Amino acid sequence: MRELIRSGDPVRLSFLTALLADAGIDSLILDTHSSIMQGSLDILPQRLMVADDDLARARRVLIEAEEMRADEATS
Repeated sequence: MRELIRSGDPVRLSFLTALLADAGIDSLILDTHSSIMQGSLDILPQRLMVADDDLARARRVLIEAEEMRADEATS
């Protein structure tokens, strides 16, 4: 599994998960409980993860949807 993006916004993460699912890409959100426990301080954002084999395609999906910049995709 590889990290695709980090966010403290659960609505955005839900939307990104739906975009990936529409493209046939399975994803997983990690750190949900830890992020909830720390409240709205945004100290511990949640991580959207995808399989190693899906990483490049997932990045393209988010870039095309303007939810990720191309320069973020290289990191």
